[in-house]
Amino acid sequence: MLKPRSRKVKILATLGPASSSPDMIRRLVEAGADAFRINMSHGEQAEKVALVEAIRALEKALHRPTTILFDLQGPKLRVGDFKGGSATLETGKTFVFDAKRTKGDSSRVELPHPELFAVLTAGDRLLIDDGKVRLKALSVSAERIEAEVMVGGKVSDHKGVNVPDVVVPIPALTAKDKSDLEFALTQGADYIALSFVQRPEDVAEARLLVGDRAGLLAKIEKPQAIERLPEILELADAVMVARGDLGVELPPEGVPPLQNRIVALARQAGKPVVVATQMLESMIVSPTPTRAEVSDVANAIYEGADAIMLSAESAAGSYPCEAVAMMDKIGRSVEADPVYAARIHFTETPAEATTADALSESAAQIVRILSAKAMACYTSSGSTARRIARERAPVPTLVMTSSLPVARRLGLQWGVHAVHTRDVSSFEEMIGKARRMALRHHLASPGDRVVVMAGVPFKTAGSTNVIHVVKLAGDELDSYSND
Repeated sequence: MLKPRSRKVKILATLGPASSSPDMIRRLVEAGADAFRINMSHGEQAEKVALVEAIRALEKALHRPTTILFDLQGPKLRVGDFKGGSATLETGKTFVFDAKRTKGDSSRVELPHPELFAVLTAGDRLLIDDGKVRLKALSVSAERIEAEVMVGGKVSDHKGVNVPDVVVPIPALTAKDKSDLEFALTQGADYIALSFVQRPEDVAEARLLVGDRAGLLAKIEKPQAIERLPEILELADAVMVARGDLGVELPPEGVPPLQNRIVALARQAGKPVVVATQMLESMIVSPTPTRAEVSDVANAIYEGADAIMLSAESAAGSYPCEAVAMMDKIGRSVEADPVYAARIHFTETPAEATTADALSESAAQIVRILSAKAMACYTSSGSTARRIARERAPVPTLVMTSSLPVARRLGLQWGVHAVHTRDVSSFEEMIGKARRMALRHHLASPGDRVVVMAGVPFKTAGSTNVIHVVKLAGDELDSYSND
């Protein structure tokens, strides 16, 4: 059994060619990875089965519920083919996108997306190859977009197109996504990450397919999603600040304020928020990060993000374990900073007018006054754990649940140490188990206080109404071991 992390922010590591073996996955967990992302944009479904099996085998060996997030590709807008495979667009020249199914050149290319001709208007931007080549529409008709090249460059076959100024009338789930989604659910996915979210309706469509079989994480990568973020948050179980795509469609200087806003709104809603993309980008080829990258990761932690994510650094880089270990070090260093507690509370998370929210806020205050070492709760759905995490108390939260899927899903929740355990039948039994688990999992020591939240009558959904403070004794582990 691994000891609990000494940090509260979680690390989400992407698996790929550099990290697909059971041995490497184990090394990533030992280095600090709390959850794993499986990217459905690359490879075949059959290849992912071995990844899931390796994670679940390690989970069983280490007695640590582990989160698996399947990331759907989403729709991709791309140009057609060019004569010779590429063409160079010159700044200041006119370039045409049309519906002709012929190979393009330096003056035109096919754009096989009729929905774009329907929504774009003069003045709207078209960005090619992650914004390396930029154009502005001059005129638009049913099958032709004439544009001025604002920033020229080489464009090759099937390069991606971004249109940041309009809502594209296409669903967030393609036929491939729906197939990948069903596959992920059969593999026991804990979260499904939804790409190309523009509207709450995109999340609602995915929810109909997912139901309660997995958590639904909305990737915020389109400017249009920002405008309706509160509605998206209401429908999603978690969100991701996908800074790579946001940085393509927005000016680079606009991304940090948006990151701060998304993190704050997610925290206020009590939903886990992941900050992702290019966090330790240089570690794809270097054993050490730049100082700017370290500061970037640290700022996300100071903002109070629930999790920070590695992409190519752990999936395809030369130093996947070192990248995870560096994130772990940054997390522990930031959380040891005396000003950290004040910084994460810059974002106000006022309690809602519910008993559970009021008690969660009070329990966090009791922890501070009594210098308790941990908080604890028993949950069947994870809702109590999410309320406690929202308060960002200065101690870890021991969450006990008889539901393994719930324990796994809590792997993206700030400060939570989830334990899959036998069910209990009474309030007294739960308190006894909380005392033993706090000792067994090294979250507290004999003589320490633990603040426990519970509900009476026990095992009644939504009945969290008790705060119980216990002082641990040294002989509790000897008295009962059948947990």
